[in-house]
Amino acid sequence: MLLAMWVGAALFFGAVVAPAAFAVLRSFNLINASEIAGTIVTRSLSVINIAGFIMGLFLLATLLIGSRSSSRVALILEAVCLILMIVSTTVGHWVIAARMRALRAAMVLPIDQIRPDDVRRIEFNSLHGYSVNALGLAMMAALVTTVLIFRRLRNLHPGLRLDSKFSSPIHLK
Repeated sequence: MLLAMWVGAALFFGAVVAPAAFAVLRSFNLINASEIAGTIVTRSLSVINIAGFIMGLFLLATLLIGSRSSSRVALILEAVCLILMIVSTTVGHWVIAARMRALRAAMVLPIDQIRPDDVRRIEFNSLHGYSVNALGLAMMAALVTTVLIFRRLRNLHPGLRLDSKFSSPIHLK
């Protein structure tokens, strides 16, 4: 359930928070609106990536320790998805975002004031695309993992279902 919430938070971040931060700050015609919005987005994305990384590690550890009664193929697929999530959030945070922060620091001026043809700005924009792709891959892997976990739980506990009205486990006899 926590993993599904992470997917929701990551989706909300990418679809609402990041675009809203840029749109609202730019509407005030600030000279450094993108710089401020980028700082907000970078901090928020750090929380999303680190949380995804920690959850991925925890779920992979619990999968390796405790899941012996599911099909081997499903367990391997779940492990592969968790590893993809871990790698994507790791690369997104500790490689891509770190390089983007270093580029912003090297620009000295706010990114809004750097020419679009400046090599640092071009590299920054390219890294932004990779960052979006890394988070998207992590989200897809987490979504598949969520489905596999619910499927595994349903198979292990056939009398257990999730009540759609209250989203609480209900045991059937």
